[in-house]
Amino acid sequence: MIHYYQNKKVLVTGAGGFIGSHLAERLVKEGAQVTALVHYNALGSLGWLQFSPQRGDMEIVAGDICDPGFMQSLIEGQDIVFHLGALIAIPYSYVAPESYVRTNVVGTLNVLQAARRGGVERMVHTSTSEVYGTALYVPIDEKHPLQGQSPYSASKIGADKMVESFHLSFDLPCVTVRPFNTFGPRQSARAVIPTILSQILASGEVKLGSLTPTRDLNFVDNTVDGFVQAGHCPQAVGHTINLGSGREISIGDLAEMISGIVGKTATVHLDEQRIRPPNSEVERLLADNTLAGELLDWHPQVDLEGGLARTIEWFRGNSHLYQSDKYNI
Repeated sequence: MIHYYQNKKVLVTGAGGFIGSHLAERLVKEGAQVTALVHYNALGSLGWLQFSPQRGDMEIVAGDICDPGFMQSLIEGQDIVFHLGALIAIPYSYVAPESYVRTNVVGTLNVLQAARRGGVERMVHTSTSEVYGTALYVPIDEKHPLQGQSPYSASKIGADKMVESFHLSFDLPCVTVRPFNTFGPRQSARAVIPTILSQILASGEVKLGSLTPTRDLNFVDNTVDGFVQAGHCPQAVGHTINLGSGREISIGDLAEMISGIVGKTATVHLDEQRIRPPNSEVERLLADNTLAGELLDWHPQVDLEGGLARTIEWFRGNSHLYQSDKYNI
């Protein structure tokens, strides 16, 4: 992969988000000419790129993937597109499901149409382990059935299938990467680790929903490594590829592990408003990452404990960015 991205024109949608900001920074370091798309907003916020040391080394553009004409002009001339722009919060998808279809399905269609017309070398699309629903068998490989257990996961299944159709119908060179639960510095308070960590650091009182579901947690640097590999490996085209650690932990055990690393006793309380509808909760996720190893030569380099230590160190210096007493949907 040495110097593959040198002077490549690369677009990252969703670059103001958690994974997108880390990926945009990494591509700058790889020598790419990065265009970073952030969601237009009245306050002019660049999301997490607002704080990025690489901010001046990329072109940051505000816009919306739901505007097809805008996406056409943005993608024209790009070599590679990394598509991460999406609505991702599961609880809010219960409240506003149509917005998830509009952004995740129609927005992805706009990106695909523009990528096809622009003749891009590669489009890397972002899926999610939520499309699998509760594991019917473990570890979960890419052949596992898809289950739309929330409006969010259903919208992502729709987006994944649009990408598949453009590859099969129009020979668009697409790769779909399917990250399991990524965590690390700069993650939204809607995610479980920032939720636990911000409360422990603030008071030691932790409010959570169900403690029994298990998740396969993967440090953000590992996930970004997978994206970077997916953007250039020839054998990856046409495939959907899991990016997961191959290890699971329950939410309750995760809270205990985090409190141990922080060195502060935590008292966990059940918060009814955080409990998802019974048939919507994904009870178990555990990745089979064999295909990622075969196609991308990808293996997670940072384990859960190491990733948590690095995340906690970042949170200690940035806890003012989080409202620990608020349930973020």
